[in-house]
Amino acid sequence: MPNQNETSHSPLISRRDALRSSLALAGGTAFVGDSATEAAPIDPRRSSPRRYHMKKSINLWAFPYPQRMSLRECLQLAKDAGFDGIELNYDLENDLSPKAGTAEFQAIRKMADEVGIAISGLCSFLYWPNSLTDSDPTRRARGRELAAKMIQAAHDLGTPNLLTIAGSVSIPWLPDREMVPLDVCDRRARESIGGLLPLAEKLGVCLNIENIFFNGYLTTAPEMNAFVDSFGSKNVRVHFDTGNIMLFQFPEHWIPVLGERIKNVHFKEFSKKGTDFSLESFRPLLDGTTNWPAVLDALQAVHYEDYLTFEYFHPYQHYPEALVYQTSDALDRMLGRK
Repeated sequence: MPNQNETSHSPLISRRDALRSSLALAGGTAFVGDSATEAAPIDPRRSSPRRYHMKKSINLWAFPYPQRMSLRECLQLAKDAGFDGIELNYDLENDLSPKAGTAEFQAIRKMADEVGIAISGLCSFLYWPNSLTDSDPTRRARGRELAAKMIQAAHDLGTPNLLTIAGSVSIPWLPDREMVPLDVCDRRARESIGGLLPLAEKLGVCLNIENIFFNGYLTTAPEMNAFVDSFGSKNVRVHFDTGNIMLFQFPEHWIPVLGERIKNVHFKEFSKKGTDFSLESFRPLLDGTTNWPAVLDALQAVHYEDYLTFEYFHPYQHYPEALVYQTSDALDRMLGRK
């Protein structure tokens, strides 16, 4: 990628050569006015030559919250960096937790409105220690309780999107947990989602089932479709994560099969170059092996025009705002906004 000091007169490529290249790649470029006011040609090294009408979002995990930044500072930074929305996370502490209620969540929504940024969705790690399919009935009940609280929180925050993990056969990062047979996992997941659905429908919140792969459940697109469709409700949809299947599969293959069931999307970069298939395999955008042009073409083909949320778990130790701005710039280039 050219550096920031290059211009259209860079010795790497002349304006005339760039124009010829763009015409050959795009099949023609529209110009406005005469030659003195012609539009700059598209340089495919800098940005996608195709424009995608989707919205930019970023997950709160990319910010040093709450250790070094307040929630308002995170919202403002996301806005200043050019994001349309931010995905918030529900946990047991901090601003979004069972300690908060409707008044507190509505205040967060008001704060976001004041900053001028949308809340693109609500996410949580609490589905893992409190799996909806856990062998311990106490943990299953706790998972249902927390999921119901998250439905209410999403409603109060003014977002229709609640990322939901239906269940797990196993959880690799919790090796002490008993493995759940696949048929038992499926039965418990259907019971749990079915039990939460009336509240979600009442409050206008979508239970967006995320594809995980590492949990051994709903590991193919047809399985996901069958699960989602079985509820016969517009409030059970798919939260599609591009990175979670990259170890063995490809997101551009899933998207046409899932189709318009996709309600929300995580853009999570993944690198197949290494052998450490842990959270360290997830990378900043464009620093991996995902075929992003193919992914975006597939999303556009199924008429997806909503949020693309960057999900990352490692805020930069120094100058953490750099990650936020880099991500915004990467999304602009991927979406053809540059």
